[in-house]
Amino acid sequence: MLLAERKISLRLKGRWGRVAALALLGCLLLGAGGPAGAQESGPVRVTFLPQWVPQAQFAGYYVAYEKGFYRRRHLEVEIRRGGPEWPPSELLTLGKVDFGTLFLANGIRKRAQGGGLVNLAQMVQRSGLMLVAKKTQGIHTPADINGKKVGLWGEEFRLQPRAFFHKYQVQVKEIPQAATLNLFLRNGVEVASAMWYNEYHQLLNAGLNPEELTTFFLADHGMNFPEDGIYCREEMVQQHPERCRAFVAASLEGWRYAFAHPEEALDIVMQYVRAANVATDRVHQKWMLARMADIMQPPGWDRPLGTLTEKAYVRVAGALQDNGLITRIPKFSEFYQNQATSDEK
Repeated sequence: MLLAERKISLRLKGRWGRVAALALLGCLLLGAGGPAGAQESGPVRVTFLPQWVPQAQFAGYYVAYEKGFYRRRHLEVEIRRGGPEWPPSELLTLGKVDFGTLFLANGIRKRAQGGGLVNLAQMVQRSGLMLVAKKTQGIHTPADINGKKVGLWGEEFRLQPRAFFHKYQVQVKEIPQAATLNLFLRNGVEVASAMWYNEYHQLLNAGLNPEELTTFFLADHGMNFPEDGIYCREEMVQQHPERCRAFVAASLEGWRYAFAHPEEALDIVMQYVRAANVATDRVHQKWMLARMADIMQPPGWDRPLGTLTEKAYVRVAGALQDNGLITRIPKFSEFYQNQATSDEK
C-alpha cells in the first residue's frame, strides 16, 4: 500500500493532490477488507451440519440450496454430511460449524451445561422417536424391557429413551446402535431405537408386519419432545444476526417448497442420497417426507412454521430435570432466539 500511495502522489501534485491521493488510498484500503464493521461484499460462506446422513428428514435444506434460496439471501452454504460420527452439538460448541440441527432435549442439555448454543427455529413439533421390540421376545409393556439389551444411538439421541427407562424404573443394557437395524433384525438386541419416519418403515420393508412388533412411541409416554431445531452458537446470533435471519428464512422457504412440490424435492434428496451412498430408495424417502410434514405441522398446530413455544420448552426442560438429566433450566428468553416467525407471511 505504501508503494501505491507513492505512485498516486507522483501523479497528483500540490496540496490538494496529496489530499486526493490519501482519499483514494483510503478507498483502496476499504476495498481490500476495510476496518471491522465494514459491510460484507458478496455471499457469506457458512457451514451447516444436519444430525444424520442425507435423507428426506433434511429435504428443506437441500431444496433451499439447490433452488438458490440461500444464495438469494447472500449466503454460500456448505451442507456437510452428518451422522453419528459428527455430532452437531459438539462441533457447534467447538466452532467447527456455523449452523446445525439438534433435538430440542439435546439443545437444552447443552445450554444447561454451559455450551452456549441457542435455538433459532424449532422445526419439528412432535416426537417421532420410538423403541421397537419383537413380540416373540416377550416384550409387550415397558416393564418387559427390564434387563434387556437396547440399541441406542449416540449421546445426541439418548435423552428421551433414558427418561423413558427412568420413568418406568427399568434397568437395561445399552448397546451402541449404528445407522442400520441389522443388529435388531439378527436378534443381537431385543429392543431398537427407531424414528417413525425412518427406521420403523425400514422394518416393514424388511418383511416384518406391524402385528409382530411392540412399539413404544415416546410421545405417548409423556415424552413428546419436539425434535429437530436449527441451532448456532450464541456469539453467532449476537455478532451476525443478519446471517442467522437469512439462514432460517431460506431454510423455511426450502421446507415450504418441498412440501408443496414433493416429487421435485425427492429428486433433489435422491441426488444427495446417491452422492453419499446411503442404502435407501425413493419409496422410503417419499414416506419420510410425508411423515416430516406430519410432525412439523401436526394436527392442531396453528403457529408459524419454526416456532418454539414456551410451553413446550418448559415441558421438555422440566422432564429432563425431573429425570436427573440436567440440574438447572436455562431461561427460555436466552435459549430461544426466534428467527422464524418474522419470515412468515
